[in-house]
Parts: sequence; C-alpha cells; structure tokens
Amino acid sequence: MTLSRRRFLTTVTAGAVGVGAGVLVPAGPAVAAGSMELPPSLPPNTWLGTLLDYAVGVPDPKAVAAAGHAGVIRYVSDRRPGAEYMTGKPLLAGEATAMRAAGLTVASNYQFGKGETSDWLGGYPAGLKHGRRGAQLHAEAGGPPTAPIYVSIDDNPTFTQFVTLIAPYLLAWHTVIGPARTGVYANAATIEWASSLGLARWFWQHGWGTPEGYVHPAAHLRQLRGQRTVGGVNVDVNTILRADYGQWA
Repeated sequence: MTLSRRRFLTTVTAGAVGVGAGVLVPAGPAVAAGSMELPPSLPPNTWLGTLLDYAVGVPDPKAVAAAGHAGVIRYVSDRRPGAEYMTGKPLLAGEATAMRAAGLTVASNYQFGKGETSDWLGGYPAGLKHGRRGAQLHAEAGGPPTAPIYVSIDDNPTFTQFVTLIAPYLLAWHTVIGPARTGVYANAATIEWASSLGLARWFWQHGWGTPEGYVHPAAHLRQLRGQRTVGGVNVDVNTILRADYGQWA
C-alpha cells in the first residue's frame, strides 16, 4: 500500500490533536520504512562559506568576522532547566544588531529540550507551544516576519518516530509560522523524509546518524564535526551550501 503526500499529511493532521499524533500510517515509495535510500550526495567540499552556532556564550562580532565566518545561526529558544550555563540562549536584539553591523548574517534556530526531553517527543501539542515561543523570541530579537526558523531534531530518530511524532510536531509549526518558514536541523534520513513530504523548506544537516562524508542534496547548511573556540567561546562550525539559507534579509 502506498501513501500520497496529500493523504499522509491529511492522516497525520487528523491524528495530531491526540496523544502526540499516535497514528502510524503506511509509507509511500519516497519514505519507505526500513528501505529508505538516500539520494546521491553533494560533493563534500561544495560550500560557500561558514557560519557559527553556539549556546554557552556570545563571541564578539569582530572575533567572528576576523575568523573569516560569514555569520551565525542563533537560538530563538529559552534555556532549559539545568542548562543555566547556556548563557547564549536566547538570541537578544542587541547581539543580532551587533552581528549585522559587523557585516555578519543571522539565521534563527529553535531548540529547548534535548535527549529525553527533546521537543519533538511532545508531538503536535509541543509543536504549537514551541512554535509560538520561537516566533515570539525571533520577533523580539529583530527577526523579519518572513525569515525561517530551523526546528531542531537533534537525534537519530526511527521512521516510526518520524511519522508518529516528528511529522505532527512540524505540522504544528506550520500553523504558527507557515510551511514556507519551517526549517529542520536534522540528520540526512530525517531530511529525506521531511523534504519528500514537504514538511519543511529549509534544511540544516547534522552528523548524528548521517553516513560519514554524506551531504543531502536538499541541505542548505551542514554542521561539521568537532567544536572550536572563537572569541573565547566554544562554537560549532557549519558550511553554507546555498546562497540563500534563511539568513535575515
């Protein structure tokens, strides 16, 4: 049995108001459970520059520029309980203004929970809650109303988890900021499922569960392995794969 994109979204949406959309639906060819094949990789060295993302502090914009980076990807989300050391959360208007004044770009990302408290584990209801808070913090920081927000799937989920929890979670974000502004920070498999079903328009690939050296052709950004220090702050480095990656206009 196959499932069209329209029928998939209708089925998931119908169940989304339940307990995290606890509905499992059959898969279409593009997202077949257990037999998903990734499309051919982009050449690993195809990139246009680098961006930093960070949470444990805020580096001086001059240090970011001096290190040769084009800009930053910043959290429009609160610090979770027990993570008070993440003083770089959330992005504030002063930082965004200073980064842009230094000629750097800014893009928005949302992640509150992690591991056992991962945001997407709450399904559709959590997506509504996080979407509203993310949109609020994005706007308060000066983010344009048309700029996307990358929603974090900071895990290596199964297909069943994707269908029953992640898809409803992303659909809830659609109701808050719209499909055109919904991005995903995820591994290659999750990007494949989400892009095949039109659940996100922007993709930031991380390495957890992604084959070594593989770059999904739909990705706008790719997070590199290993941290570095810029301006005395521990940061992650990301390659830019497309000229338009959701940076604030």
